[in-house]
Amino acid sequence: MSQWDADHESIAETPDLAALAALLADRTRAAMCMALLDGGAWTAGELAEYAAVAPSTTTEHLNLLVAGGLLAEERQGRRRYVRLAGPDTAEALENLAGLAPYRQVPVRSLAEANQRRALHHARTCYDHIAGALGVAICEAMTERGLLARDYGLVLTCAGAEWLAGLGIPDAGPSAAHRAHVRTCLDWTVRRHHLSGAVGAALCRHALEREWIVKTPATRILTVTEAGRQAFRGHLGLDGDVLSPSTALLSPRA
Repeated sequence: MSQWDADHESIAETPDLAALAALLADRTRAAMCMALLDGGAWTAGELAEYAAVAPSTTTEHLNLLVAGGLLAEERQGRRRYVRLAGPDTAEALENLAGLAPYRQVPVRSLAEANQRRALHHARTCYDHIAGALGVAICEAMTERGLLARDYGLVLTCAGAEWLAGLGIPDAGPSAAHRAHVRTCLDWTVRRHHLSGAVGAALCRHALEREWIVKTPATRILTVTEAGRQAFRGHLGLDGDVLSPSTALLSPRA
């Protein structure tokens, strides 16, 4: 035994990626996490109904996700609510979904097909816009010089002036103690949409101005007529990306 072994007992820390992967390796837990990308707080009963599992099973899954740091919980009286631990968790989940292989799932009705099409077109990813619309916004801002790829995506001076012109409050690096500009790999089209403080501020502004409206109890966003005019006027987005298309049923389209 060396002198170091004899005189010292040391413990080092290293990220346990396998433990995180194990949490998401169960499809029920993964589905619950994806549902919580709507940014809201759900009860165990709501998640049990969503995942079609027994309440007792749901409780076991939620305990593991909370202990593993992916979810946070809060209690109001006897009710227990869970939500994603924060925006970083949401972005990590969306990025993982963008890297994950696809699997085929049955579409059993026209209503379900329409819902999937709408989800692919525009949805919330925690507190920013995702889907084909979110990707189009990010790419249009980059093409117009509002964002620049300089060791990662950054907001340019022109971009800051553009946001101010829209009346969007300062979303500087200190906002909500999160990154100023970040991107998520969108799982529907395998390209990036805008996240971070700027992405959240833009989504909040679009909701307040009713450029987009959120379908109750879902992550789905619908572009209004006012939104079509605004996105066309401010970013030059065309009609194809402002409305759900049958092509959006294929995530590789």
